Amino acid sequence: MAIDTVPPLIAAQLNYLLSHSPLPIKVEQMWSGSKNHGLLDRFTLVIPFCLDYIRWDVIYNALYPLAAPDIIFGPEDESFHPYHTAGGEGDLKSPNKSLSDWNCKDPTRLLSLILELRELYMTYQRKRVGGVEDERVKFELSTIVPREGIEMYMSSGIEKTEEVKFAVPLLGVDINKMVTGCPWRHQQKIFLQVIFPVGKKYMSAPSAPRLKLVDSPELKALFSIEDFRLPPWLDGMCMAEYLPILEGLLQSQIVDAVSSIDVRRKFIVALAPLFGRPVEADPVFCRKAAFLTSSGVFTFLHFNPSGAPIKSSIITEFPWSPRWESSEMAERFFDFLVEECLNFKKYCNESLLQQR
Repeated sequence: MAIDTVPPLIAAQLNYLLSHSPLPIKVEQMWSGSKNHGLLDRFTLVIPFCLDYIRWDVIYNALYPLAAPDIIFGPEDESFHPYHTAGGEGDLKSPNKSLSDWNCKDPTRLLSLILELRELYMTYQRKRVGGVEDERVKFELSTIVPREGIEMYMSSGIEKTEEVKFAVPLLGVDINKMVTGCPWRHQQKIFLQVIFPVGKKYMSAPSAPRLKLVDSPELKALFSIEDFRLPPWLDGMCMAEYLPILEGLLQSQIVDAVSSIDVRRKFIVALAPLFGRPVEADPVFCRKAAFLTSSGVFTFLHFNPSGAPIKSSIITEFPWSPRWESSEMAERFFDFLVEECLNFKKYCNESLLQQR
């Protein structure tokens, strides 16, 4: 982003939005509204919503930087008029607040406006879903009313299949606080995406919806949802029945993942008396540690016929048992590597003889 060509007042608001937003909002593109001055006063924001993204164009005018920007919503949201019926049912208590008291010198104003509009967009989508002529969707919606944080989206169009998407936040625990020394800036969350096709006809035994787990990218350092198997959706089930089962399984595996950090940390500590102090180690998740050590005298660097240094293959099988204490595992691992070093030395010598 060529920030030096963005007018200072606009740049201050955009920088604040990108660095302080509770959501990972990104700028997709920037352009100028005039061929004369070339100042970048317009840009597209990519905003997370319902486990997908919505794109809104923010239109400033570099010639009138004191004025509030215009916001252009996506072509699929032509009926979204957030301030058209101010004070109507579902609107915010202070409609148009971010625009009515706009202060171009306040760098927080753009972020406040975008978050306010996103709240109104959530209300708009909830109304659309509530108006769907589908008995199953109406029933599902009625069963999850007490749950907080659910986002929903009605997908429709000439070239699109009508369907309703739910993004359901799972687990009522703060995952960040479960990890000592947590490096995450944003709150780590796991969501269940549930997609129901919209049908006009009543079905006595409807098929299971499409289900998918989605997590924050940084959460993979602790727990990978790719290794988690979703429980089956039984015939006649609804979300209100399915979610507690899913959350119970997730909760158990996340607790195990947090406990595994301490197990790995103890193993790294147990390696130090044998290998020496680690050159570097992952202090939070304890998934990596580097040691510099030696075994016997082996001071020559061997090369293959192509002139590249000979390397050992990556070791994927080694002595391990969940029943061993960390000290015993470290000793067995050390003895294993000593033997591997001898085998590697023998391999290098044989390779050298073959080259003569």
